[in-house]
Amino acid sequence: METLIIILAGILVMVATYLLLSRTFLQIILGTAILSHAVHLLLMTMGGLKTGAVPLLGEKAKAYTDALPQALILTAIVISFGVTAFILVLAYRAYQELGTDDLQRLRGVDDE
Repeated sequence: METLIIILAGILVMVATYLLLSRTFLQIILGTAILSHAVHLLLMTMGGLKTGAVPLLGEKAKAYTDALPQALILTAIVISFGVTAFILVLAYRAYQELGTDDLQRLRGVDDE
């Protein structure tokens, strides 16, 4: 199961890289969102996928689940949501002012 999730995270990184290399602002924003989801999956898999165990039972517990990876992922989800919301507002405002979402035209370069 962990191998499947690692492969899925790799596919998400490939898709995110493709979107990050595009020219439109919206595709770049989607690429960063997908890349953050890939990192969340990778962190969860590295923390270990255990089922049926509680976070903490005491010192004499034989099986337990470490709660630190889940806490890190939850924090990363909240931060990535805030950053994505900020970038979406920035892109919307830039589109209102300049009338385009093409990064080459936003830089002021028409044709090179």
